[in-house]
Amino acid sequence: MAQVEVQYPNQPRFALHSRSFRIFMAGSLLSRVGDWMDLVALNWAVLQFTNSPLHLGLINACRLVPTFLLSVPAGVMADRYDRRKLLIWLQVGIMLLTFCIAYLMAIGSPFWLFAAVVTLRSILTAMDPPIRNALIPNLVPETSMASAIAINTTVINLSRIVGPAIAGALLAVMKIETVFWISAWSVAAVLLSLMVIRPESDRDVAAKSKGKANIYEAIAYVKQNPSVQSLLILAIVPMVFGFPYTSMMPVFARDLMQLGPEGFGALLSISSIGAIAGSAWLSIGREMKGAGKWLVCSVIGFGLSLLLFVVTSNFLLAAIAMFLVGLTSQTYRTMSRITLQMQVPDPLRGRILSIALMDRGFIPLGAIMIGAIAGWAGTLWAGLVMGAGCVAVTLAVIFARRQIWYL
Repeated sequence: MAQVEVQYPNQPRFALHSRSFRIFMAGSLLSRVGDWMDLVALNWAVLQFTNSPLHLGLINACRLVPTFLLSVPAGVMADRYDRRKLLIWLQVGIMLLTFCIAYLMAIGSPFWLFAAVVTLRSILTAMDPPIRNALIPNLVPETSMASAIAINTTVINLSRIVGPAIAGALLAVMKIETVFWISAWSVAAVLLSLMVIRPESDRDVAAKSKGKANIYEAIAYVKQNPSVQSLLILAIVPMVFGFPYTSMMPVFARDLMQLGPEGFGALLSISSIGAIAGSAWLSIGREMKGAGKWLVCSVIGFGLSLLLFVVTSNFLLAAIAMFLVGLTSQTYRTMSRITLQMQVPDPLRGRILSIALMDRGFIPLGAIMIGAIAGWAGTLWAGLVMGAGCVAVTLAVIFARRQIWYL
């Protein structure tokens, strides 16, 4: 039975005792705020200029499909080469392409050209998470690994609160391309932190096996570990039916609640408050037993919370529902990641994480599906399919692989 062991902040194993980790988290927070500003501006720009839920799904497919295709190659690179240097080069490319997107928006480029540059940038951003997540345990002592993973999750969720709120406010008073310019400059924060930090242990060096690391070792490891298989299978369900809510939020806010950019930005921020509550609870609470039960219940709770959101027109109830969406989705996400990372040896970490992070590649499939349903049957039906699908398919997966319940 899997367990998630947590550490209290005042104990020696608290990850922020590491200087390199503190610096990296500070830079990551600023850059991730810019990332979420970029996402809000991107979705709102497409909806404003095309007025098409299908185009909204397509642009998010351009943004997320490379995740599915390039996650594994990035994981192999993370286990072969210096993870810090790889991230530096990736951030430089991401910054330059974000400047390019801002320019295209300013000159009113055609949708296909805009989508092409978004896709090109997505190729680089798709390679970032496996390498970044593989680097984090190298910045802290091994005893602080669980704490570092939880703190990194909290930073991600905090940026999800601040970024959409700032973007919503800026979109109300300035041109969309200005938000993209600001987002591009925010990348400099994490780029600077990467230039300053150094691994606090030699695990990053010991893990390298240039020219030898390949994906077949990782596949063999997954085949030999049923618990890892179960974690990977369960992760697909919320990615298809649940997490596209971030892409579809402009449509939900406009059609179901008659809100503008400030409104949908606020709703995304509220969901992020719930997400922080979930990750913080896992970080400072008592030891969690029966991880499988918590994972299953949180995914089902995710679907039920989405249903509550789409059937109400009251902003207060919608805000409560979005808080629960963030709470349940991140409780699942954080527990899944901690459980996985604690089981994976460092020489395989990049490749195993790359396989795990491929689950994000299913989000565009869900976004296209939900966008098509919204265009065909209406926004309400699209939301109902999201919530009900998340619950129903999770139950089907549990019926087929009952060992998930006993992780």
